[in-house]
Amino acid sequence: MASSYNPKAIEKKWQDYWEEHQTFKTDVWDFSKPKFYALDMFPYPSGVGLHAGHPEGYTATDITSRMKRMQGYNVLHPMGYDSFGLPAEQFAVTTGHNPNGFTEKNIETFTKQLKQLGFDYDWTKQIETSNPSFYKWTQWIFKQLYLDGYAKYIDMPVNWCEELGTVLSNDEVIDGKSERGGYPVVRKYMKQWVIDQPAFAEKLLEGLNQIDWPESTKEMQRQWIGKSEGVELDVNIKDGGKFSIFTTCIETVYGITFFVLAPDGDLIKELMPRVTNKEEVQAYIDETAKKSDMDRTDLNKGKSGCMVKGVVAINPINGKEVPIFLGDFVLGNYGTGAVMAVPAHDQRDFEYA
Repeated sequence: MASSYNPKAIEKKWQDYWEEHQTFKTDVWDFSKPKFYALDMFPYPSGVGLHAGHPEGYTATDITSRMKRMQGYNVLHPMGYDSFGLPAEQFAVTTGHNPNGFTEKNIETFTKQLKQLGFDYDWTKQIETSNPSFYKWTQWIFKQLYLDGYAKYIDMPVNWCEELGTVLSNDEVIDGKSERGGYPVVRKYMKQWVIDQPAFAEKLLEGLNQIDWPESTKEMQRQWIGKSEGVELDVNIKDGGKFSIFTTCIETVYGITFFVLAPDGDLIKELMPRVTNKEEVQAYIDETAKKSDMDRTDLNKGKSGCMVKGVVAINPINGKEVPIFLGDFVLGNYGTGAVMAVPAHDQRDFEYA
């Protein structure tokens, strides 16, 4: 009868063999084989080590990489660590310890665990984003974008957490609170460096036609880039002022029954002296400031809004007076910050109405 499988003995034997012989080392200058590049999302090296979600994704790329290698491909499958970020900063602030020491120790733990799992990484190409030899290239890329006019320093709405003392991404905000610590998060305007992606959006779209990605993935990228072709119209406000709207269906402008403005836009601030229900409008603005852009634009959430009394717009086609509302699904930093509503021709407008 065959002896039982002893993972501690068998797996360590082969892991030691792979490391000694650099079985998965990739010669990037070998052009005799077709190339295959598998890139995992680099983990943040926290103090608690790997969690169950890490090997779930890494197993899939490990299987694919091994299959491609057996099919004769020159496979590059590296691993690295996203070792910059809020967790490291907060640990340093609360403990008083320099991030350098504990970050390196956490990386050692992660590396040991990943090797124990037996993944086919080329460990000779390991990188850490906190290493000056790596992030100097991040800085170099930013400098080139700046010199070409793509990096700009502008006022823009951000997710600000006072307790953490930092700006958070949309993914780090859950129900108006920080994912780390559960502290209140509000939307406020701050100076930020941003990349002017619309300036080279056409190149991004053209590039999708040249890469060998699944069509579903490329379509997701097209949706994210968000190119729309239509008409931009100026809308006059009764007794002074105007704003712009963008529409892909200019033929429906006759059917406009109301306009919706962004609660975090500049226009509502300019109109506030003329608003007759200031307290109600300000309360809605304050409530919206607690939500992230993702929460505000979630198609599955219920619609909310607030009528802006004392101010009406003029339909640019038929000259009729049209009421104005605030709606949290309209973003001040996206498009013109105002949308037209035609309930007879748009399901979302109908639901909102």
